[in-house]
Amino acid sequence: MTGWNASDIPDQSGRTAVVTGANSGIGYVTARELARRGARVILACRSEERGTRALGLLLSEVPSAEVEFRRLDLGDLSSVREFAESYDRDEAGGGGLDLLVNNAGVMALPYRQTVDGFESQFGVNHLGHFALTGLLLPRLLRTPGARIVTVSSAFHALGNIDIDDLNSERNYRRWIAYGRSKTANLLFVHELARRLAASGSDVVAAAAHPGYAETNLQAAGPKMEGRRIAERVMWLGNRALAQPAAAGALPSLYAATARGVRPDSFTGPRVLGWQGAPGKSWRAKWTLNDAVAQRLWAASEGLTGVRYSGSSPSGD
Repeated sequence: MTGWNASDIPDQSGRTAVVTGANSGIGYVTARELARRGARVILACRSEERGTRALGLLLSEVPSAEVEFRRLDLGDLSSVREFAESYDRDEAGGGGLDLLVNNAGVMALPYRQTVDGFESQFGVNHLGHFALTGLLLPRLLRTPGARIVTVSSAFHALGNIDIDDLNSERNYRRWIAYGRSKTANLLFVHELARRLAASGSDVVAAAAHPGYAETNLQAAGPKMEGRRIAERVMWLGNRALAQPAAAGALPSLYAATARGVRPDSFTGPRVLGWQGAPGKSWRAKWTLNDAVAQRLWAASEGLTGVRYSGSSPSGD
């Protein structure tokens, strides 16, 4: 593969990064490569067992890494608040936060609700990260050159959000709900970038997607329901068609570290949005709709109880 790759990541010494969902897949690779280039990396994961295992694996691959595990369940707003509060408490008197990678997610699950009663895909993929970013934003605003990277998906093209039915209570279709949650990610980045620019901040809010990368996401839904044939099909599809997680992580790493990344940009694989080196990605026009982005923002603040400080309130 030609083009930008992990060897092109600039030196990250002295920088601190939080990567959600860093226990496996593209999240793990993102955390590992940032640590390899000198960043201090916090693995923010729901499962203590899997997070601790990932920590051990990463240290075996990069013995010099400065890395730690902290528990974060994006499907539980009390856990999100606890993570942010513990970060502020443990980092008191220290530096800011250079990089937040909103990577964790769930895909095409049967209908479930988060601890707080939100449809699980919208709740985890969007609302959890909306709350986390807002709570960590003061740290990011104090850090010159900080970035916020939110991982969306090419599957955002499956549908625009329904602002009147954000939790899919009227009609739940798992893949449509997944696409809408990924659209919500892009609308969030769009509005966050606008607000940061209006406030004069140099924090860059950008989005990325991995194309079709081999991860645990694809088979999670069928496995949860015991649909063994569907789970096997997903596994075979990954083996035959997907690029490895190491390649899928490159767009996230590019958006997080490459020079010249623009606010509200969307980086993905260059070859049909499927695989290859990272580059500018197509996005549906509805993900650039200012009015819808602002309505989603207001709804997200109401649902999570998290109001942003330090970004422009205009448009509220």
